[in-house]
Amino acid sequence: MKGYIEIDQELCKGCQICMAFCPKDSISPSDKLNANGYLPVRFNSDGDCTGCATCAVVCPDVVIEVYRE
Repeated sequence: MKGYIEIDQELCKGCQICMAFCPKDSISPSDKLNANGYLPVRFNSDGDCTGCATCAVVCPDVVIEVYRE
């Protein structure tokens, strides 16, 4: 099953906990600051995301939405 996530860039504080827990390495740091001065994470659409939702579960700021196709 293929999946994808959407990350609210403006609410993400760039803690990168989701990156550490992603089993498919589908999340990486962004290169653009958000309005609060944080470097949020971004979804790598070319990765192998399965929609497992681990990233959303561990996100302390609840900024990740998971979708499965």
